[in-house]
Amino acid sequence: MLEPDQGSLAEFDLRAARARRRSAKRRLRALGRLRNRRRVYRLLVALLGATGFALAVVTGPRGAADLNRPGIARAALVCPVPAAMRPAFVAAARQAHLELSLLAAVAQVESRFEQDARSRAGAVGLLQLLPATAAGLKLDPESPEANVLAGALYLKQLLARFGSPDLALAAYNAGPTAVDRDAGPPSFDTAAYVQSVRVWWRAFKGCT
Repeated sequence: MLEPDQGSLAEFDLRAARARRRSAKRRLRALGRLRNRRRVYRLLVALLGATGFALAVVTGPRGAADLNRPGIARAALVCPVPAAMRPAFVAAARQAHLELSLLAAVAQVESRFEQDARSRAGAVGLLQLLPATAAGLKLDPESPEANVLAGALYLKQLLARFGSPDLALAAYNAGPTAVDRDAGPPSFDTAAYVQSVRVWWRAFKGCT
């Protein structure tokens, strides 16, 4: 019977211990990055919430700047949905069991209610749906009415998945995989997007 080579066993144990230490260090670094992202996100949300509309205009995506435009009519903030599209928005909000004001806020930030809006990523329409997302819902994103319904149903799916409006909105902007990976908004742009939608959501509370 052959005896094990003690030198080889010791070398193997040493290599295994080093590998375990490297793995532990990688996990600690990853955890530190995640904690830092969460800390920065909480700080950003606190700052945005504390300063109201003005900071959301500075850091948020398109749309929120209209709130500070001189002479803007307050009546326009009550419910900005174009009259021709209002039945589609009302029907979509009811079918998805969403507040009409939330759906209007997403449309404001995504497209400013422009039916022919297109993003560099290929998202289209009022609610900026990717064709693949709309196809998964068996709806045509090129049809304004179907685009609104697809956006509402997709947002409802994200709310059910994440159980939080902020996380659902972050996933609408950046994709659910990125939000799952980072346990929250994966970037400052997405965090600002969430806050911008929330700003408009409050502004459109009269949209019923």
